Amino acid sequence: MTTQLVLTADGSHTLLNKTLNVHYHSIHGALQESVHIFINLGFKEILRQRQEANSEAPIYIFEMGFGTGLNAFLTWLEAEKNRIPVHYVSIEAFPIAPEQALQLNYDGLLSSTQLTHLHHTPWENAIELSPYFTLEKHITPLQGFVTSHQFDAIYYDAFAPTAQPELWTEEIFQKLAPWLKKNGNLTTYCSKSYIQRNLKAVGLTIEKHPGPKYKREVIRAVK
Repeated sequence: MTTQLVLTADGSHTLLNKTLNVHYHSIHGALQESVHIFINLGFKEILRQRQEANSEAPIYIFEMGFGTGLNAFLTWLEAEKNRIPVHYVSIEAFPIAPEQALQLNYDGLLSSTQLTHLHHTPWENAIELSPYFTLEKHITPLQGFVTSHQFDAIYYDAFAPTAQPELWTEEIFQKLAPWLKKNGNLTTYCSKSYIQRNLKAVGLTIEKHPGPKYKREVIRAVK
């Protein structure tokens, strides 16, 4: 797939998938969107549960769509900050080119080198990048992916239903629901009514939350 680098409103990059004519992140702010939906609503809710239970057990996260690596990057930073181990499993059917990854400005914005490490990590193996972050990324479509893990959180960051409707069906969520632990959550930017119905149909409880800039609401679905 052909991609083009795009600067979003908060100064962070996204990519435009020219084949599907969709952006990987919001043009109103890639960084603020990912922080709001996947870190604040997803990761930090699991972290809060860990702290209430006085548990130091690793947090397991599944991400649908590695893409630019932004969600993994932000999660790694949070894992280091909170000193809690995270095992992060991400899949991507069409990885971006290495030279495209080098152009993304997330490391520069947050004064880190983590993004570079994420994109240089080999595929198909679990690699410990630090005592607090293990990355396991696979080149595969979701439909064919199997895992033995159960997850505390699922970051559902597939392309929009208009571009990839097959990734938003009840059947897809039926596949994902058993992967979630009790009280685990699935967060996504898409709050369309039929998406909510599909999530409810597989036994998840829908929470509507205010969205990031220029988006009315987003979803956290809880098991």
